[in-house]
Amino acid sequence: MAPLPPSTLFRHGLAAAWPICLGYFPIGLALGVLAQQTGLPWWAMAMMSILVFAGSAQFICVAMLASGASFPAIVFTTLMVNLRHALMGSALAVHLQGVDRRFLVLFAYGITDESFALNMARFSKGGWSRWSALTANQLPNLTWIGATTAGVLVGQFTPQGAFGIDYALNAMFLCLLVYQLKNWLSVITALIAALVATLWYLYIPGDSYIVAAAVIAATCGYLLKRRQEGHQ
Repeated sequence: MAPLPPSTLFRHGLAAAWPICLGYFPIGLALGVLAQQTGLPWWAMAMMSILVFAGSAQFICVAMLASGASFPAIVFTTLMVNLRHALMGSALAVHLQGVDRRFLVLFAYGITDESFALNMARFSKGGWSRWSALTANQLPNLTWIGATTAGVLVGQFTPQGAFGIDYALNAMFLCLLVYQLKNWLSVITALIAALVATLWYLYIPGDSYIVAAAVIAATCGYLLKRRQEGHQ
């Protein structure tokens, strides 16, 4: 079969990526507004989106900056949140054997939860080009950078708490949590995280309760899953 022209590969990637772009735009605007209200200038938000490009980590970073968290706490927390990208990249690497490293660097930079799910599904079906996959990664990336930067500029004219934007971070993570509660193990893990975070915040000084809750809950969830598999 003759290779498809680049324009066709781009259209395939665009057709797959536009729903992701549509979803990223309002979330990116909300993040930009929140960042502006914590004092971040537009160029700092733009650089964060360019260098990090991880929505959940950026929301956490902005929230921790607003609460006065220390630099090491922010770095460690966002690192823990983004460790899943190593697993996603490893899974996608199976479909990119023998590809030039420069392509892999650019491709890995654009991996998000949504593009990972999209590309894994398309690669599994077959007939999905790596160039279409790259397009599906980078178009949402450009949308995210533009939306978060625009959000900071729009935030200058948005009153504090208008349109419920100050609740956007909490609402997003509550939605993400609900979607993860698929079985009793995930429910127990979430309850452990909530309990540890609350007690740690109340009785231990500092801002390490987020990191502590994430590490302890994830460890407990892993041990419970291993125990469950051992009884099967």
